Amino acid sequence: MTVPRFGLGTFRLKDDVVRNTVRTALGLGYRAIDTAQGYGNEAEIGEVLQESGLPRSEIFLTTKIKPENFSRDALLSSLQESLDKLRVDQVDLTLIHWPVPKGEVKPEEYLTALAEAQARGLTKQVGVSNFNIAGLVQAREILGETAIATNQVEIHPYLQNRKLVEFAQKEGVHLTSYMTLAVGKVMNDEVLQDIARRHDATPAQVALAWAMGQGFAVIPSSTKRENLESNLKSQNLVLTSDDLDRIAALEQGESARIASPESARPDWD
Repeated sequence: MTVPRFGLGTFRLKDDVVRNTVRTALGLGYRAIDTAQGYGNEAEIGEVLQESGLPRSEIFLTTKIKPENFSRDALLSSLQESLDKLRVDQVDLTLIHWPVPKGEVKPEEYLTALAEAQARGLTKQVGVSNFNIAGLVQAREILGETAIATNQVEIHPYLQNRKLVEFAQKEGVHLTSYMTLAVGKVMNDEVLQDIARRHDATPAQVALAWAMGQGFAVIPSSTKRENLESNLKSQNLVLTSDDLDRIAALEQGESARIASPESARPDWD
């Protein structure tokens, strides 16, 4: 198994909004859906997946364990609840959503429980999200032969996470970029707009193509059909070395970070 390079993110999408978005995305050809226990939309996604009539084998489904379910028993039971909501017997990928360095449940417990969930067949693959370099090193030590399928982290043109990327690529750890469009900021960026014009593309397509060109998976989200359709086309966009140099210069470091909850975040690299 591998993680698809392109999928649909569902963060902040709820109720009929997530139903309509997933329904539209599936109709356009999306086949990877990313959700999480903390998003509160697993049941709605499961409803749409079932009504779609698509074979289960065609859908790559990712969910994430929220911190309050990190204890062994809670992790296993909550993942089963997620499966019930999603109306599947197994998800393709389950991630630890945040490392919560100062939490009561230690990585040894929740990562071991995650591996147990895989052994029980609740999930095909396991991984992590928002882990820094030290967290990845520790996770690999705890999991041993259990492979980390991906580390899902915030990466966009203004936060390029270069230290983590360098480590991950050197060590063969796959990365998934979330918030690749910097919550829409890329659309108004003059550099990205200029690159987009040169390719008859959109700034969003440029940002997504930039991320995929580095080997990251991307999971952009939109509630508009035209944006969902446009984002798909980013998979066919190839940027030049000059384009990449110009995007590299957009890096703003930690000041550009969007997602960083005080209680759950690690010490970012």
